[in-house]
Amino acid sequence: MKKSMERADILIEALPYIRRLYNKIIVIKYGGHAMVDDELKDMFARDVLMMKYVGIHPVVVHGGGPQIGGYLKKLGKESQFIQGMRVTDQETMDIVEMVLVGKVNKEIVGLINQHGGKAVGLSGKDGSLIKRSTPPSSHR
Repeated sequence: MKKSMERADILIEALPYIRRLYNKIIVIKYGGHAMVDDELKDMFARDVLMMKYVGIHPVVVHGGGPQIGGYLKKLGKESQFIQGMRVTDQETMDIVEMVLVGKVNKEIVGLINQHGGKAVGLSGKDGSLIKRSTPPSSHR
């Protein structure tokens, strides 16, 4: 009974936000450090699904730094950072893509769907969603 009351209180508190965001698309940045605890991952998936149930259209954009670092370490490859940004040669980029698209993305989609959602995972490469731009020519 106590848990039901807590949930009701949370929903009452959330009502103004639900009204304001109803039928709107919201983007949620889900960082890699938030994906290390199974209970938190499960709660995240349920929260995303709850948003959908109340008429909000969530889009999850995820990271995966710790997951990438862990996989690189397994392969004996050292992560390099310059001013907080990962340096990625082609081999590292292939590993990053494999981890983010093949593991992290599928896990998030699976968790949401496990709770009754209808999530679909996309990468920036799917349908040329994100394209690499050619740097402007320095010859003018």
